[in-house]
Amino acid sequence: MRKIVFAATMILSVSAVAQKADGLISAKEVERIETVLAADDMEGRRPGTPGSEKAAEFIATEFKKAGLQPLQGNSFMQEFPIVRPKLLSVKGEVDDVELDPKNIIVSTSQADLKVNEKMGYAIQHITTSNFQNQVQAIRRANQNTVVFVDTSFSKLFPRLGGSRPGFKSPVNIIFILGDANPKEFTIKAEHSFEETMYKNVVGIIPGKSRKDEQVIFSGHYDHLGIGKPVNGDSIYNGANDDAAGITAVIMLANYYKKMGGAERTLVFSAFTAEESGGFGATYFSRQLAPEKVMAMFNIEMIGTESKWGRNSAFITGFEKSDMGAILQRNLEGSGFTFHPDPYPQQNLFYRSDNATLARLGVPAHTISTSKMDVEPNYHKVSDEVGTLDMENMAAIISAIAKSATSIVMGKDTPSRVKPEGLQ
Repeated sequence: MRKIVFAATMILSVSAVAQKADGLISAKEVERIETVLAADDMEGRRPGTPGSEKAAEFIATEFKKAGLQPLQGNSFMQEFPIVRPKLLSVKGEVDDVELDPKNIIVSTSQADLKVNEKMGYAIQHITTSNFQNQVQAIRRANQNTVVFVDTSFSKLFPRLGGSRPGFKSPVNIIFILGDANPKEFTIKAEHSFEETMYKNVVGIIPGKSRKDEQVIFSGHYDHLGIGKPVNGDSIYNGANDDAAGITAVIMLANYYKKMGGAERTLVFSAFTAEESGGFGATYFSRQLAPEKVMAMFNIEMIGTESKWGRNSAFITGFEKSDMGAILQRNLEGSGFTFHPDPYPQQNLFYRSDNATLARLGVPAHTISTSKMDVEPNYHKVSDEVGTLDMENMAAIISAIAKSATSIVMGKDTPSRVKPEGLQ
């Protein structure tokens, strides 16, 4: 009898939450938040700049006003260092043959590095056509590695760029252009490093009966910053990409807090550095136990109509879990429709901030309306507030709230995403 009563109560709670979404999410509030985040004084929100700091402070203030709690400690700011290496010198020999320095790329956090065959580094070879996937697999293995790259990839080799910014790491990876199985090798490299503190902004509403289970609502607040002037405008405001997603996260935080929370713990995350490597989402994911994350709603570019018009959006990686089907079912009769991603050739599922957790098995999907083939303002100075449809944005945010109801209330649990490589 107790189980029956609990089930009935749960159904009533789900229904009540869904019915009130429209009244608590307004186009006026959407416009207020968007206007602040995409203002010129945010300077395009490039990570590590005063504009980015200002945006983070605004988001933290909104989380505090909404009544959220920090994920950890007593601050909504989740800080972490990113280092940018500068190569000072590199030399190498393979079986007593001196290497051209241009054919050596070193990924390291050590100022002075010397590696040889006696140090127990793993040896890998990149010889087949799937270059990028092999490189990613090597990086994710997180072990000291010397990688010999077939000369057929000579045009792609410079993209491995050892000067790329990244996390501090005890792991060293050396890429050498040349197909070899050497008996002996020596690589010496000297670097200097510039360190910058980056910030995510994260708040939570603790769950009730399922406090240890988490549902994430996220977006990225960074954009491209200031660039070369185009018709006198040099600020990449990023109103749609992705101030729109952060607007949704803030509004959903307010909505769920006013509704009294949910059975599962709700996590609201504003990531930095999506545009420059996904560092914010990657750091955030390392602070969580992926098996405790039941779902992730990553929200990206919802400020314009989708290819199906208003009152519609798409879900990336729709076929990788049953989360999309759950959301569709919760929206039946609402007049709003979620569709599978219509741009599969662009691999959007692994191009946004959901990807890190998705690779760990979390049903983590991005919701968007962007017409990726013809979006006129994507990564342009023209991505400004005046190009957005505030009423439609409010409808999308309301639809996300409705579609998520059975998940946040613990009635539905989406199936897990299979680890990459086992699809």
